[in-house]
Amino acid sequence: MKNLILIAMITFLGFSAQAQTKKNKNLKYTTEVNGNCEQCKKRIEKAAYSVPGVKTANWDINTHQLSVILNEEKSSPADLNKAIAKVGHDTKEVKATQEDYDNLHSCCKYERG
Repeated sequence: MKNLILIAMITFLGFSAQAQTKKNKNLKYTTEVNGNCEQCKKRIEKAAYSVPGVKTANWDINTHQLSVILNEEKSSPADLNKAIAKVGHDTKEVKATQEDYDNLHSCCKYERG
């Protein structure tokens, strides 16, 4: 009887540990991204869609909020932030390099903080 209880406990703990490592296939993620115009919107959303697992991406010009639905089994929010910074736009988490920022069109250059 003790062996049966022990086996049941080990099995339960195994399923619990496996459930904790499962990643979200529809993570709703929002972050602030600096930009100014419609051209920025297209560039930011294109960079977001280039990240594997991004299902939707929408950047709001007025609020500077990028909202995405992301499959965490394919990539992470960190991957998304790096891709956006690579096209010259600072995010709340990752700052673009000066070189990437300098490559932006003049109307797209925002005040960096």
